[in-house]
Amino acid sequence: MRKIQKIFILGMATLFAVQVSAQVHITIANPETWTTDELSRYVGQTVVFDQPMYVCNNYYSSLTIAPRRIFSPTNQAIPRSMEYNSILSLNNSGTMSLAGVSGYHRMGEKIYNLTVRVNSQSSLTYKSGTFRSNTRADIEAGLPDVGDYRLLVCAANLEYYLVENLGTGYGPDSDSQHQKQRTKVSKALAKIGADIYGLVEIEQGQSALREIAEDLTKNTGHEYTYVNDGGSASGSYTKSGYVYRIDKVQPDGKLYSNNERVQNRKKIQAFKELETGEVFFFSLNHFKAKSGSGNGADADQGDGQDIFNYSRTLEAKSVINQYNSIRPQFHESDLLIMGDLNAYAKEDPITTFTTAGMFDLHRAFHGDTSYSYTFHGQAGYLDHAICNTTLRPQITGMAAYHINSDESDEYTYDKSSDQTMFRYSDHDPVLVGLALDSTLAAVSTDPIVNNFGIVDNDGTKMLIFSDYMTIYNAYHPEEKSYYAVYTAQGWLVEQGNINTTPYTLSVPTTSGVYIVYVYSHGQTYQRKIIVP
Repeated sequence: MRKIQKIFILGMATLFAVQVSAQVHITIANPETWTTDELSRYVGQTVVFDQPMYVCNNYYSSLTIAPRRIFSPTNQAIPRSMEYNSILSLNNSGTMSLAGVSGYHRMGEKIYNLTVRVNSQSSLTYKSGTFRSNTRADIEAGLPDVGDYRLLVCAANLEYYLVENLGTGYGPDSDSQHQKQRTKVSKALAKIGADIYGLVEIEQGQSALREIAEDLTKNTGHEYTYVNDGGSASGSYTKSGYVYRIDKVQPDGKLYSNNERVQNRKKIQAFKELETGEVFFFSLNHFKAKSGSGNGADADQGDGQDIFNYSRTLEAKSVINQYNSIRPQFHESDLLIMGDLNAYAKEDPITTFTTAGMFDLHRAFHGDTSYSYTFHGQAGYLDHAICNTTLRPQITGMAAYHINSDESDEYTYDKSSDQTMFRYSDHDPVLVGLALDSTLAAVSTDPIVNNFGIVDNDGTKMLIFSDYMTIYNAYHPEEKSYYAVYTAQGWLVEQGNINTTPYTLSVPTTSGVYIVYVYSHGQTYQRKIIVP
Protein backbone atom coordinates (compact mmCIF):
# COMPACT_ATOMS: atom_id res chain seq x y z
CA MET A 1 0.00 0.00 0.00
CA ARG A 2 2.78 2.39 0.89
CA LYS A 3 4.53 1.57 -2.40
CA ILE A 4 1.45 2.48 -4.41
CA GLN A 5 1.16 5.77 -2.53
CA LYS A 6 4.77 6.65 -3.30
CA ILE A 7 4.27 5.98 -6.97
CA PHE A 8 1.15 8.10 -7.00
CA ILE A 9 2.91 11.02 -5.36
CA LEU A 10 5.84 10.74 -7.72
CA GLY A 11 3.45 10.75 -10.65
CA MET A 12 1.78 13.95 -9.45
CA ALA A 13 5.15 15.66 -9.09
CA THR A 14 6.08 14.62 -12.60
CA LEU A 15 2.79 15.93 -13.99
CA PHE A 16 3.29 19.26 -12.23
CA ALA A 17 6.76 19.60 -13.68
CA VAL A 18 5.42 18.96 -17.18
CA GLN A 19 2.75 21.62 -16.73
CA VAL A 20 5.28 24.19 -15.59
CA SER A 21 7.65 23.46 -18.42
CA ALA A 22 4.76 23.66 -20.88
CA GLN A 23 4.17 27.36 -20.33
CA VAL A 24 3.91 29.10 -23.65
CA HIS A 25 5.50 32.46 -24.36
CA ILE A 26 3.41 34.61 -26.67
CA THR A 27 5.27 37.21 -28.70
CA ILE A 28 3.03 39.75 -30.42
CA ALA A 29 4.58 40.98 -33.64
CA ASN A 30 2.22 43.95 -34.06
CA PRO A 31 0.32 45.01 -30.92
CA GLU A 32 -1.72 47.51 -32.96
CA THR A 33 -3.45 44.82 -35.02
CA TRP A 34 -3.30 41.79 -32.71
CA THR A 35 -6.61 40.07 -31.88
CA THR A 36 -7.58 37.46 -29.33
CA ASP A 37 -8.10 34.86 -32.07
CA GLU A 38 -4.50 33.85 -31.41
CA LEU A 39 -5.43 32.70 -27.89
CA SER A 40 -7.99 30.13 -29.02
CA ARG A 41 -5.24 27.50 -29.38
CA TYR A 42 -4.11 28.01 -25.77
CA VAL A 43 -7.40 27.50 -23.92
CA GLY A 44 -6.75 25.62 -20.68
CA GLN A 45 -3.02 26.41 -20.74
CA THR A 46 -0.76 28.83 -18.89
CA VAL A 47 0.85 31.47 -21.10
CA VAL A 48 3.31 34.31 -20.64
CA PHE A 49 3.02 37.51 -22.69
CA ASP A 50 6.44 38.80 -23.75
CA GLN A 51 5.05 42.28 -24.45
CA PRO A 52 3.55 44.45 -21.70
CA MET A 53 -0.24 44.52 -21.49
CA TYR A 54 -2.18 47.75 -20.92
CA VAL A 55 -4.95 48.11 -18.38
CA CYS A 56 -7.77 49.54 -20.51
CA ASN A 57 -10.66 49.37 -18.05
CA ASN A 58 -10.89 49.07 -14.28
CA TYR A 59 -14.56 49.69 -13.66
CA TYR A 60 -15.45 46.15 -12.66
CA SER A 61 -14.09 43.35 -10.50
CA SER A 62 -11.89 42.21 -13.37
CA LEU A 63 -9.61 44.33 -15.51
CA THR A 64 -9.86 44.74 -19.26
CA ILE A 65 -6.43 44.45 -20.87
CA ALA A 66 -4.92 44.64 -24.34
CA PRO A 67 -1.43 44.84 -25.92
CA ARG A 68 -2.24 48.46 -26.84
CA ARG A 69 -4.23 51.32 -25.40
CA ILE A 70 -7.74 51.17 -26.87
CA PHE A 71 -8.96 54.46 -28.36
CA SER A 72 -12.36 55.66 -29.46
CA PRO A 73 -12.56 55.13 -33.25
CA THR A 74 -13.63 58.72 -33.99
CA ASN A 75 -10.69 59.99 -31.96
CA GLN A 76 -8.30 58.39 -34.45
CA ALA A 77 -10.14 58.27 -37.77
CA ILE A 78 -12.73 60.09 -39.85
CA PRO A 79 -16.20 58.61 -39.16
CA ARG A 80 -17.23 55.84 -41.58
CA SER A 81 -13.76 55.74 -43.19
CA MET A 82 -11.94 52.45 -43.78
CA GLU A 83 -9.58 53.33 -40.95
CA TYR A 84 -12.57 53.98 -38.66
CA ASN A 85 -14.07 50.59 -39.50
CA SER A 86 -10.72 48.90 -38.92
CA ILE A 87 -10.29 50.50 -35.47
CA LEU A 88 -13.88 49.59 -34.56
CA SER A 89 -13.25 45.97 -35.47
CA LEU A 90 -9.88 45.78 -33.72
CA ASN A 91 -11.31 47.34 -30.55
CA ASN A 92 -13.96 44.65 -30.37
CA SER A 93 -11.52 41.79 -30.97
CA GLY A 94 -8.38 42.98 -29.22
CA THR A 95 -9.32 43.09 -25.51
CA MET A 96 -9.38 40.43 -22.78
CA SER A 97 -10.93 40.19 -19.33
CA LEU A 98 -8.37 39.54 -16.57
CA ALA A 99 -9.69 38.12 -13.27
CA GLY A 100 -7.87 37.44 -10.02
CA VAL A 101 -5.87 40.67 -9.74
CA SER A 102 -5.51 42.12 -6.24
CA GLY A 103 -5.02 45.78 -5.37
CA TYR A 104 -5.98 48.94 -7.23
CA HIS A 105 -4.68 49.63 -10.71
CA ARG A 106 -5.28 52.66 -12.89
CA MET A 107 -6.08 52.52 -16.57
CA GLY A 108 -2.91 53.01 -18.56
CA GLU A 109 -0.76 50.93 -16.22
CA LYS A 110 1.34 48.28 -17.97
CA ILE A 111 1.70 44.66 -16.84
CA TYR A 112 5.13 43.19 -17.60
CA ASN A 113 5.78 39.44 -17.83
CA LEU A 114 2.08 38.77 -17.43
CA THR A 115 1.44 35.09 -16.75
CA VAL A 116 -2.17 33.90 -17.03
CA ARG A 117 -4.36 30.88 -17.42
CA VAL A 118 -6.36 31.09 -20.65
CA ASN A 119 -10.01 30.32 -19.87
CA SER A 120 -11.21 31.33 -23.33
CA GLN A 121 -9.78 33.53 -26.04
CA SER A 122 -11.14 36.61 -24.25
CA SER A 123 -11.05 35.47 -20.60
CA LEU A 124 -7.88 35.13 -18.51
CA THR A 125 -7.03 34.38 -14.88
CA TYR A 126 -4.05 36.25 -13.40
CA LYS A 127 -1.10 34.25 -12.05
CA SER A 128 1.74 36.76 -11.91
CA GLY A 129 3.09 39.95 -13.42
CA THR A 130 4.61 43.33 -12.62
CA PHE A 131 2.55 46.53 -12.81
CA ARG A 132 4.45 49.69 -13.77
CA SER A 133 3.93 53.22 -15.13
CA ASN A 134 0.99 55.63 -14.94
CA THR A 135 0.50 54.93 -11.25
CA ARG A 136 -0.68 57.58 -8.79
CA ALA A 137 2.91 57.93 -7.61
CA ASP A 138 4.05 58.60 -11.18
CA ILE A 139 1.39 61.28 -11.63
CA GLU A 140 2.10 62.95 -8.28
CA ALA A 141 5.82 63.19 -9.13
CA GLY A 142 5.21 66.28 -11.25
CA LEU A 143 3.16 68.04 -13.89
CA PRO A 144 3.40 67.01 -17.54
CA ASP A 145 6.00 68.94 -19.50
CA VAL A 146 4.54 71.85 -21.47
CA GLY A 147 7.78 73.59 -22.31
CA ASP A 148 9.49 76.80 -21.23
CA TYR A 149 6.37 78.92 -20.75
CA ARG A 150 5.73 82.29 -19.10
CA LEU A 151 1.98 81.71 -18.78
CA LEU A 152 0.29 78.43 -17.90
CA VAL A 153 -3.33 78.04 -18.98
CA CYS A 154 -5.53 75.23 -17.66
CA ALA A 155 -9.01 74.20 -18.82
CA ALA A 156 -10.88 71.79 -16.58
CA ASN A 157 -14.33 70.20 -16.35
CA LEU A 158 -15.24 70.16 -12.62
CA GLU A 159 -18.24 67.82 -12.97
CA TYR A 160 -21.00 69.85 -11.38
CA TYR A 161 -19.17 72.00 -8.87
CA LEU A 162 -22.11 73.39 -6.84
CA VAL A 163 -22.21 75.70 -3.82
CA GLU A 164 -25.73 77.14 -3.55
CA ASN A 165 -27.82 74.53 -5.38
CA LEU A 166 -27.00 71.40 -3.43
CA GLY A 167 -29.33 68.42 -3.61
CA THR A 168 -30.94 69.38 -6.92
CA GLY A 169 -30.15 66.10 -8.65
CA TYR A 170 -26.75 67.05 -10.06
CA GLY A 171 -23.43 67.21 -8.26
CA PRO A 172 -23.19 67.06 -4.45
CA ASP A 173 -26.33 66.31 -2.45
CA SER A 174 -25.24 68.06 0.72
CA ASP A 175 -22.72 70.53 2.10
CA SER A 176 -20.63 67.67 3.49
CA GLN A 177 -20.41 66.16 0.00
CA HIS A 178 -19.49 69.53 -1.46
CA GLN A 179 -16.71 69.96 1.08
CA LYS A 180 -15.27 66.62 -0.04
CA GLN A 181 -15.64 67.75 -3.66
CA ARG A 182 -14.03 71.08 -2.76
CA THR A 183 -11.06 69.35 -1.13
CA LYS A 184 -10.35 67.24 -4.21
CA VAL A 185 -10.74 70.12 -6.65
CA SER A 186 -8.70 72.59 -4.62
CA LYS A 187 -5.80 70.12 -4.26
CA ALA A 188 -5.78 69.47 -8.01
CA LEU A 189 -5.92 73.13 -9.07
CA ALA A 190 -3.26 74.13 -6.54
CA LYS A 191 -1.01 71.30 -7.77
CA ILE A 192 -1.36 72.63 -11.33
CA GLY A 193 -0.72 76.25 -10.30
CA ALA A 194 -1.91 77.78 -13.57
CA ASP A 195 -2.03 81.51 -14.25
CA ILE A 196 -5.44 81.27 -15.93
CA TYR A 197 -8.11 78.62 -15.38
CA GLY A 198 -10.98 78.08 -17.76
CA LEU A 199 -13.54 76.07 -15.78
CA VAL A 200 -16.63 74.34 -17.13
CA GLU A 201 -19.49 72.53 -15.42
CA ILE A 202 -19.51 74.89 -12.49
CA GLU A 203 -22.55 76.44 -10.84
CA GLN A 204 -24.11 79.54 -12.39
CA GLY A 205 -23.68 82.74 -10.41
CA GLN A 206 -20.47 83.81 -8.70
CA SER A 207 -20.26 81.70 -5.53
CA ALA A 208 -18.47 78.73 -7.09
CA LEU A 209 -15.88 80.84 -8.90
CA ARG A 210 -15.33 82.98 -5.81
CA GLU A 211 -14.76 79.90 -3.65
CA ILE A 212 -12.28 78.41 -6.13
CA ALA A 213 -10.35 81.70 -6.37
CA GLU A 214 -10.20 81.95 -2.57
CA ASP A 215 -8.93 78.38 -2.25
CA LEU A 216 -6.24 78.96 -4.89
CA THR A 217 -5.10 82.10 -3.08
CA LYS A 218 -4.91 80.22 0.22
CA ASN A 219 -3.21 77.09 -1.16
CA THR A 220 -0.68 78.65 -3.57
CA GLY A 221 0.31 81.90 -1.83
CA HIS A 222 -0.62 83.88 -4.97
CA GLU A 223 -3.72 86.04 -5.25
CA TYR A 224 -6.43 84.83 -7.62
CA THR A 225 -9.72 86.35 -8.64
CA TYR A 226 -12.43 85.57 -11.21
CA VAL A 227 -14.23 87.15 -14.13
CA ASN A 228 -17.71 88.18 -12.92
CA ASP A 229 -20.35 87.53 -15.57
CA GLY A 230 -23.07 89.22 -13.52
CA GLY A 231 -25.31 86.14 -13.41
CA SER A 232 -27.07 84.55 -10.44
CA ALA A 233 -27.15 80.96 -9.21
CA SER A 234 -30.47 79.93 -10.73
CA GLY A 235 -31.23 76.25 -10.60
CA SER A 236 -28.59 73.56 -10.87
CA TYR A 237 -27.46 74.47 -14.36
CA THR A 238 -23.79 74.96 -14.97
CA LYS A 239 -21.71 77.52 -16.82
CA SER A 240 -18.19 78.23 -18.01
CA GLY A 241 -16.02 80.79 -16.23
CA TYR A 242 -12.50 82.14 -15.68
CA VAL A 243 -10.22 82.35 -12.63
CA TYR A 244 -6.83 84.06 -12.94
CA ARG A 245 -3.74 85.15 -11.03
CA ILE A 246 -3.84 88.92 -10.67
CA ASP A 247 -0.08 89.52 -10.71
CA LYS A 248 0.33 87.71 -14.05
CA VAL A 249 -2.65 88.68 -16.22
CA GLN A 250 -5.70 90.87 -16.35
CA PRO A 251 -8.83 90.80 -18.53
CA ASP A 252 -8.56 93.08 -21.55
CA GLY A 253 -11.99 94.35 -22.50
CA LYS A 254 -15.34 92.79 -21.68
CA LEU A 255 -16.49 89.20 -21.43
CA TYR A 256 -18.33 87.93 -24.52
CA SER A 257 -20.98 85.19 -24.26
CA ASN A 258 -22.36 82.93 -26.98
CA ASN A 259 -25.66 81.13 -26.43
CA GLU A 260 -25.84 79.09 -29.64
CA ARG A 261 -27.67 75.81 -28.74
CA VAL A 262 -26.67 75.82 -25.05
CA GLN A 263 -26.83 78.70 -22.58
CA ASN A 264 -23.99 80.34 -20.68
CA ARG A 265 -21.37 77.79 -21.74
CA LYS A 266 -19.40 79.50 -24.53
CA LYS A 267 -17.33 82.54 -23.56
CA ILE A 268 -14.49 84.61 -25.02
CA GLN A 269 -12.31 86.78 -22.84
CA ALA A 270 -9.16 88.61 -23.97
CA PHE A 271 -6.32 88.50 -21.41
CA LYS A 272 -3.26 90.77 -21.21
CA GLU A 273 0.03 89.43 -19.88
CA LEU A 274 1.23 92.11 -17.46
CA GLU A 275 4.94 91.44 -17.99
CA THR A 276 4.90 91.92 -21.76
CA GLY A 277 1.62 93.65 -22.56
CA GLU A 278 0.82 90.85 -25.02
CA VAL A 279 -2.86 89.98 -25.49
CA PHE A 280 -4.58 86.75 -26.54
CA PHE A 281 -8.19 85.60 -26.83
CA PHE A 282 -9.19 82.72 -24.59
CA SER A 283 -12.31 81.01 -25.92
CA LEU A 284 -13.76 78.69 -23.26
CA ASN A 285 -16.50 76.25 -24.25
CA HIS A 286 -18.71 73.40 -23.12
CA PHE A 287 -20.61 72.02 -26.12
CA LYS A 288 -23.85 70.02 -26.09
CA ALA A 289 -23.38 66.58 -24.53
CA LYS A 290 -23.92 63.19 -26.16
CA SER A 291 -26.81 62.40 -23.83
CA GLY A 292 -30.58 62.59 -23.97
CA SER A 293 -32.44 62.02 -27.23
CA GLY A 294 -31.75 63.78 -30.50
CA ASN A 295 -34.21 64.20 -33.33
CA GLY A 296 -33.92 65.11 -37.00
CA ALA A 297 -30.43 66.28 -37.86
CA ASP A 298 -29.45 65.70 -34.23
CA ALA A 299 -30.41 62.03 -34.27
CA ASP A 300 -27.69 59.39 -34.10
CA GLN A 301 -26.44 58.92 -37.68
CA GLY A 302 -24.71 55.62 -36.92
CA ASP A 303 -21.27 57.01 -37.69
CA GLY A 304 -19.82 57.00 -34.17
CA GLN A 305 -20.49 60.70 -33.52
CA ASP A 306 -23.65 60.01 -31.48
CA ILE A 307 -26.58 62.35 -30.95
CA PHE A 308 -26.45 66.15 -31.19
CA ASN A 309 -23.45 66.11 -33.52
CA TYR A 310 -25.26 68.62 -35.73
CA SER A 311 -25.74 71.00 -32.79
CA ARG A 312 -22.11 70.69 -31.71
CA THR A 313 -20.98 71.45 -35.26
CA LEU A 314 -23.12 74.61 -35.28
CA GLU A 315 -21.58 75.55 -31.94
CA ALA A 316 -18.09 75.23 -33.42
CA LYS A 317 -19.05 77.46 -36.34
CA SER A 318 -20.53 80.01 -33.93
CA VAL A 319 -17.26 80.16 -31.96
CA ILE A 320 -15.35 80.98 -35.15
CA ASN A 321 -17.95 83.55 -36.19
CA GLN A 322 -17.94 85.24 -32.79
CA TYR A 323 -14.14 85.45 -32.77
CA ASN A 324 -14.17 86.97 -36.28
CA SER A 325 -16.67 89.60 -35.14
CA ILE A 326 -14.66 90.53 -32.02
CA ARG A 327 -11.14 90.48 -33.45
CA PRO A 328 -11.30 93.81 -35.37
CA GLN A 329 -11.76 95.61 -32.05
CA PHE A 330 -8.27 94.52 -30.91
CA HIS A 331 -4.73 94.88 -32.19
CA GLU A 332 -4.05 91.17 -31.58
CA SER A 333 -5.44 88.10 -33.33
CA ASP A 334 -4.03 85.24 -31.19
CA LEU A 335 -6.77 82.73 -30.34
CA LEU A 336 -6.77 79.78 -27.93
CA ILE A 337 -9.89 77.59 -27.87
CA MET A 338 -10.28 75.20 -24.93
CA GLY A 339 -12.92 73.29 -23.01
CA ASP A 340 -15.07 70.18 -23.08
CA LEU A 341 -16.37 70.09 -26.65
CA ASN A 342 -18.03 66.67 -26.22
CA ALA A 343 -16.57 65.57 -29.56
CA TYR A 344 -13.55 63.42 -30.32
CA ALA A 345 -10.69 64.56 -32.51
CA LYS A 346 -11.98 63.46 -35.93
CA GLU A 347 -15.65 64.36 -35.43
CA ASP A 348 -17.33 67.18 -37.34
CA PRO A 349 -17.15 69.89 -34.64
CA ILE A 350 -13.38 69.51 -34.35
CA THR A 351 -12.69 69.24 -38.07
CA THR A 352 -14.72 72.45 -38.41
CA PHE A 353 -11.86 74.16 -36.57
CA THR A 354 -8.98 72.36 -38.30
CA THR A 355 -10.37 72.83 -41.81
CA ALA A 356 -10.57 76.54 -40.97
CA GLY A 357 -6.77 76.46 -40.60
CA MET A 358 -6.54 75.96 -36.84
CA PHE A 359 -4.30 73.52 -34.99
CA ASP A 360 -5.28 70.60 -32.81
CA LEU A 361 -2.63 70.84 -30.07
CA HIS A 362 -3.25 67.33 -28.75
CA ARG A 363 -2.03 65.91 -32.04
CA ALA A 364 0.59 68.57 -32.57
CA PHE A 365 2.42 67.52 -29.42
CA HIS A 366 1.35 63.91 -28.85
CA GLY A 367 0.22 62.41 -32.16
CA ASP A 368 -2.30 59.59 -31.76
CA THR A 369 -1.48 58.94 -28.08
CA SER A 370 -3.30 61.87 -26.46
CA TYR A 371 -6.44 61.48 -24.35
CA SER A 372 -8.39 63.22 -21.57
CA TYR A 373 -11.37 60.91 -21.10
CA THR A 374 -12.22 57.23 -21.12
CA PHE A 375 -15.58 55.64 -21.85
CA HIS A 376 -16.09 51.89 -21.60
CA GLY A 377 -12.32 51.46 -21.69
CA GLN A 378 -11.84 53.51 -24.85
CA ALA A 379 -9.60 56.57 -24.50
CA GLY A 380 -9.87 59.82 -26.43
CA TYR A 381 -10.01 63.55 -25.89
CA LEU A 382 -13.22 65.49 -25.50
CA ASP A 383 -11.27 68.25 -23.74
CA HIS A 384 -9.52 70.27 -26.40
CA ALA A 385 -6.81 72.81 -26.96
CA ILE A 386 -6.99 74.44 -30.39
CA CYS A 387 -5.23 77.55 -31.63
CA ASN A 388 -5.01 79.70 -34.74
CA THR A 389 -1.95 80.20 -36.93
CA THR A 390 -0.71 83.38 -35.21
CA LEU A 391 -0.72 81.83 -31.73
CA ARG A 392 0.82 78.51 -32.80
CA PRO A 393 4.50 79.58 -32.64
CA GLN A 394 3.86 80.98 -29.14
CA ILE A 395 2.67 77.62 -27.77
CA THR A 396 5.50 76.02 -25.77
CA GLY A 397 3.66 72.78 -25.08
CA MET A 398 0.35 71.12 -24.29
CA ALA A 399 -0.68 68.07 -22.29
CA ALA A 400 -3.58 66.47 -20.46
CA TYR A 401 -2.87 65.80 -16.79
CA HIS A 402 -4.14 62.25 -16.19
CA ILE A 403 -5.48 62.59 -12.66
CA ASN A 404 -9.08 61.67 -13.52
CA SER A 405 -9.70 59.72 -16.72
CA ASP A 406 -7.59 56.70 -15.71
CA GLU A 407 -9.10 56.46 -12.24
CA SER A 408 -11.89 54.16 -11.13
CA ASP A 409 -15.27 55.80 -10.65
CA GLU A 410 -15.24 54.33 -7.15
CA TYR A 411 -12.96 57.16 -5.97
CA THR A 412 -15.31 60.10 -6.55
CA TYR A 413 -16.16 62.36 -3.59
CA ASP A 414 -19.68 60.90 -3.29
CA LYS A 415 -18.68 57.21 -3.42
CA SER A 416 -15.57 57.08 -1.24
CA SER A 417 -13.60 58.68 1.56
CA ASP A 418 -10.71 59.34 -0.83
CA GLN A 419 -9.59 62.94 -0.32
CA THR A 420 -6.74 63.05 -2.81
CA MET A 421 -6.83 65.17 -5.95
CA PHE A 422 -7.55 62.07 -8.04
CA ARG A 423 -10.93 61.56 -9.70
CA TYR A 424 -12.33 64.99 -8.80
CA SER A 425 -13.98 64.76 -12.23
CA ASP A 426 -14.39 62.29 -15.08
CA HIS A 427 -12.35 64.57 -17.38
CA ASP A 428 -8.64 65.36 -17.17
CA PRO A 429 -7.52 68.99 -16.96
CA VAL A 430 -5.67 70.20 -20.07
CA LEU A 431 -2.58 72.41 -19.78
CA VAL A 432 -1.14 74.80 -22.37
CA GLY A 433 2.13 76.70 -22.03
CA LEU A 434 2.40 80.17 -23.60
CA ALA A 435 5.37 82.40 -24.36
CA LEU A 436 3.55 85.31 -25.97
CA ASP A 437 5.56 87.21 -28.55
CA SER A 438 3.86 89.18 -31.32
CA THR A 439 7.05 89.23 -33.43
CA LEU A 440 6.92 85.48 -34.17
CA ALA A 441 5.76 84.59 -37.66
CA ALA A 442 2.48 82.77 -38.12
CA VAL A 443 2.68 79.08 -38.99
CA SER A 444 2.01 78.24 -42.62
CA THR A 445 -0.77 75.78 -43.36
CA ASP A 446 0.34 75.13 -46.97
CA PRO A 447 0.53 71.46 -48.02
CA ILE A 448 3.85 69.84 -47.27
CA VAL A 449 3.76 66.64 -49.30
CA ASN A 450 5.86 66.78 -52.45
CA ASN A 451 6.66 64.01 -54.87
CA PHE A 452 8.93 63.34 -57.82
CA GLY A 453 6.44 63.36 -60.64
CA ILE A 454 3.80 65.46 -62.35
CA VAL A 455 0.95 67.08 -60.43
CA ASP A 456 -2.44 67.22 -62.13
CA ASN A 457 -4.20 70.52 -62.75
CA ASP A 458 -5.96 70.84 -59.39
CA GLY A 459 -2.93 69.69 -57.39
CA THR A 460 -4.78 66.86 -55.62
CA LYS A 461 -2.95 63.91 -57.15
CA MET A 462 0.48 63.09 -58.49
CA LEU A 463 1.64 60.73 -61.26
CA ILE A 464 4.85 59.14 -59.97
CA PHE A 465 7.86 58.65 -62.26
CA SER A 466 10.38 57.73 -59.60
CA ASP A 467 11.04 54.97 -57.09
CA TYR A 468 10.97 57.50 -54.26
CA MET A 469 8.82 60.30 -52.93
CA THR A 470 9.94 63.03 -50.57
CA ILE A 471 8.16 64.80 -47.72
CA TYR A 472 9.42 68.32 -47.02
CA ASN A 473 9.08 70.57 -43.97
CA ALA A 474 7.33 67.97 -41.82
CA TYR A 475 10.00 67.14 -39.24
CA HIS A 476 10.01 68.95 -35.91
CA PRO A 477 12.44 67.93 -33.12
CA GLU A 478 9.88 68.40 -30.31
CA GLU A 479 6.73 67.14 -32.01
CA LYS A 480 5.81 63.76 -33.42
CA SER A 481 5.47 63.72 -37.20
CA TYR A 482 4.56 60.62 -39.16
CA TYR A 483 3.26 59.37 -42.48
CA ALA A 484 0.95 56.60 -43.63
CA VAL A 485 0.37 55.21 -47.10
CA TYR A 486 -2.98 53.58 -47.90
CA THR A 487 -4.42 51.93 -50.96
CA ALA A 488 -7.43 53.62 -52.50
CA GLN A 489 -9.50 50.86 -50.83
CA GLY A 490 -8.25 51.90 -47.39
CA TRP A 491 -5.66 49.19 -46.68
CA LEU A 492 -2.51 50.33 -44.87
CA VAL A 493 0.62 49.77 -46.97
CA GLU A 494 3.26 51.48 -44.86
CA GLN A 495 3.59 53.92 -41.98
CA GLY A 496 6.40 55.39 -39.94
CA ASN A 497 7.83 58.36 -38.09
CA ILE A 498 9.33 61.33 -39.93
CA ASN A 499 12.68 62.01 -38.26
CA THR A 500 14.57 64.04 -40.87
CA THR A 501 13.89 66.85 -43.30
CA PRO A 502 13.47 66.21 -46.12
CA TYR A 503 12.21 62.67 -45.56
CA THR A 504 12.35 60.18 -48.41
CA LEU A 505 10.41 56.92 -48.68
CA SER A 506 9.93 54.31 -51.34
CA VAL A 507 7.00 54.41 -53.72
CA PRO A 508 4.77 51.30 -53.55
CA THR A 509 6.00 48.69 -56.01
CA THR A 510 2.53 47.64 -57.15
CA SER A 511 0.81 49.88 -59.67
CA GLY A 512 -2.39 51.55 -58.52
CA VAL A 513 -3.85 54.52 -56.68
CA TYR A 514 -2.63 55.37 -53.16
CA ILE A 515 -3.31 58.03 -50.51
CA VAL A 516 -0.33 59.48 -48.63
CA TYR A 517 -1.17 61.01 -45.24
CA VAL A 518 1.32 63.23 -43.44
CA TYR A 519 0.74 64.38 -39.89
CA SER A 520 2.84 67.36 -38.84
CA HIS A 521 2.54 70.70 -37.09
CA GLY A 522 -0.87 69.76 -35.72
CA GLN A 523 -2.31 69.23 -39.18
CA THR A 524 -3.10 66.25 -41.38
CA TYR A 525 -2.22 66.55 -45.07
CA GLN A 526 -3.02 64.10 -47.82
CA ARG A 527 -2.02 63.59 -51.42
CA LYS A 528 -3.32 61.04 -53.92
CA ILE A 529 -0.57 59.36 -55.95
CA ILE A 530 -0.80 57.13 -59.02
CA VAL A 531 1.85 54.50 -59.61
CA PRO A 532 1.83 53.52 -63.32
